[in-house]
Amino acid sequence: MSVRVYIGNLPRDIEQAELDAVFAEAGEVSAKLVTDRKTGKSRGFAFATVASDEQADALIERFNGTEVQGSTLKLEKAQPRERDNDGGNNRRRSGGADNRRSGKSAPRVISSGPEGFQPDPRWAQELEKLKELLAAQTVS
Repeated sequence: MSVRVYIGNLPRDIEQAELDAVFAEAGEVSAKLVTDRKTGKSRGFAFATVASDEQADALIERFNGTEVQGSTLKLEKAQPRERDNDGGNNRRRSGGADNRRSGKSAPRVISSGPEGFQPDPRWAQELEKLKELLAAQTVS
């Protein structure tokens, strides 16, 4: 069973090759830098995958607090992810709010079956009210 380790506080200008070089001495560690989709630049964190809990603990002990390009790394075991009820993206089990999209995105449309689409469950009641208002106006 593989274990994921969160690597935080990375410099924003670090690249994948540099990250690989930092963890090269640790042995079989697969590190993946998380980048911004638009710019391709580092978002300041990464995830490393190791084979066991013991290796994860050793990796954390070895590299937590290490300085890379002027930034002090923070390593900890990554929290498991779980699926949303609507089958959407995976999210951490931290119980905290998902701040990435709070109030900034339009309702999602989820494709399903012959109807073509199904509204985002968060907006389903509002959509039903609008349909009723539209039906009442059409009849009048």
